[in-house]
Amino acid sequence: MTKEFSHLKDGQPSMVDVTVKQVSRRMARARATVILGETLIGMLESEELYVPKGPVFQTAILAGIMAAKKTGDLIPLCHPLPLSHCQVSIKVEGIDRLHIECVAQLDGKTGVEMEALTGVSLAALTVYDMCKALSHDIQITDIMLMEKTGGKKDFIREL
Repeated sequence: MTKEFSHLKDGQPSMVDVTVKQVSRRMARARATVILGETLIGMLESEELYVPKGPVFQTAILAGIMAAKKTGDLIPLCHPLPLSHCQVSIKVEGIDRLHIECVAQLDGKTGVEMEALTGVSLAALTVYDMCKALSHDIQITDIMLMEKTGGKKDFIREL
């Protein structure tokens, strides 16, 4: 069986037709790593995670949730989806980095992978924006889908 790109029809961009699909519970979890460096992590921890622009983690969490809700407006062929749940979490990992996760969920006809990936990406970009005055040596890496359930098949990434 030859696989085809789902967003091409007769060689032209096309939104996937989900009209006949069955509604099912859909969940996706994505992750990003933000390498801040040992000094910047130490500064964030010692200053209660505040920088001149405000509280870093809280602002990034809100940005991630807002972005996940707007995914259909940002990515041309994504369906606009009414998320029933979205959660962004940020944890310091080791001495120099953060792991950001976004979980998106709904009962619907199409998956929420792009919502989770968009949420985690914008949360990471917000951390960068809020910390760039302190250092431009920040790296956003390893943005990836970690898990999805619902639809034709489930997926889980083993690290």
